[in-house]
Amino acid sequence: MNNTTINIKSLVRENILKLQPYISFRDHNQFNAPVFLDANESPFGECNRYPDSTQKKLKNRLAELKNLSPSQIAIGNGSDELIDLIIKIFCEPKKDSILMMNPSFAMYGFYAAINENRVVQLQLDENFEIVKDEFLNKVKEESIKVFFLCSPNNPTGNSIDDIEFYLQNFNGIVVLDEAYIEFSGRKSSLELLDQYPNLIVLQTFSKAWGNAGARVGMAYASEEIIRLVNTVKAPYNVNVLSQELILKTLDENRLNENVKTILAERAWLQQELEGMECITRVFPTDANFFLIKMKEVGKVYGKMLENEILTSRRDPAIPGCIRINVGSRQDNEKLINLLKTILL
Repeated sequence: MNNTTINIKSLVRENILKLQPYISFRDHNQFNAPVFLDANESPFGECNRYPDSTQKKLKNRLAELKNLSPSQIAIGNGSDELIDLIIKIFCEPKKDSILMMNPSFAMYGFYAAINENRVVQLQLDENFEIVKDEFLNKVKEESIKVFFLCSPNNPTGNSIDDIEFYLQNFNGIVVLDEAYIEFSGRKSSLELLDQYPNLIVLQTFSKAWGNAGARVGMAYASEEIIRLVNTVKAPYNVNVLSQELILKTLDENRLNENVKTILAERAWLQQELEGMECITRVFPTDANFFLIKMKEVGKVYGKMLENEILTSRRDPAIPGCIRINVGSRQDNEKLINLLKTILL
């Protein structure tokens, strides 16, 4: 299957194609000393003006970093908003389906359910890898419009190999969620955008960049898809404070130092976790977290909770497992010291 000439319009909901985007006049024109009397804002206050609805400064800066055009970038109120918008653009309620790995990030299915789309699950094998023959069987269903592919995968931590196989063998939209790509040591699939018009790459400032509270996510795709995202998004979806914070902290040297520190802590934490009595298995990870199988998961999780160490319990979906992210050395030592006291 050759997807280099895929017709994106044929995948879009008819009512979305008819939509006209909200246009902020001031954001689409340049002025020297404007008097703002157009948007019913207050003339008073430190944050009294609406944010740039087109996020020009942020997109231009990201375009430089990623070697892309600003017209290939959409900015969302977290990646969650972008996931929701993608489903709304391509999936007809009560008719179309999404495909997602299982286990994987639950919000893909959550937003599909809100939009009344069926969720088709692609069961991962015992090593949390995709069985390609199973994938090929699933995508034969004509109703499947969007495939959410998470790599490194949350909550399992492993990267998905051979991304191009899935792009080449699915005649729909492939959304590659790279929320944890900076921790993996692997190249981003952004370089595949020109080759595959059905690819959307999601990234975020919440993880490696350390700005989860700002709620800013990015979608990278063809200009055609980005126009659709900009058409359906809320006019002022990313606030002034978040845009300013991201621009202020958008420093690759800072990012690299953060990632280096977290990877060093990840290696230290893995060494400490291996062989601990209450732990059955520490799964390999390319992310900033571990999926860990416990002997008596309820007892271990309860003990951590008693000591106000918050982790993410994943059973029964992943039997006996807890997801624990890499913290500071102080946080990590508290975790390890507690786990050493748990004798089963």
